[in-house]
Amino acid sequence: MILLGGVEVGVRNRDAAAAFYDTFLTVLGAVRHDGERETTWTLPPPEAPPQWRAHQWFAIVANPQMTAGSTRVAFLAPSRGTVDAIATYLPAIGAQQIAMPHTTQAGGYACRFDDLDGNRVEVICLD
Repeated sequence: MILLGGVEVGVRNRDAAAAFYDTFLTVLGAVRHDGERETTWTLPPPEAPPQWRAHQWFAIVANPQMTAGSTRVAFLAPSRGTVDAIATYLPAIGAQQIAMPHTTQAGGYACRFDDLDGNRVEVICLD
């Protein structure tokens, strides 16, 4: 298993991208933090003490010249129902190239889409 400390994605418009990601990351339990340079989301444990610090995070950073790459960022969903729920409002929040929920070759259940800037995203349940 590979453990990542964090993933940072470039976006052209940070405010628009933050609203886009916040729409589905909050459904997954993530908490948003707006900093001077970046917007991050973390997933604190249910009874996290006030001094808890994230060791894993997802962030977006404004870069007007960014170019989307072929890397896909995947977020774990707790259930197939969560994947289905998120997929229903992807068109309304501006997601593009949407692959509606389906069983993956590895046996997961996922929906895949591109964000407002063409970054590849996936929401997947591994149950």
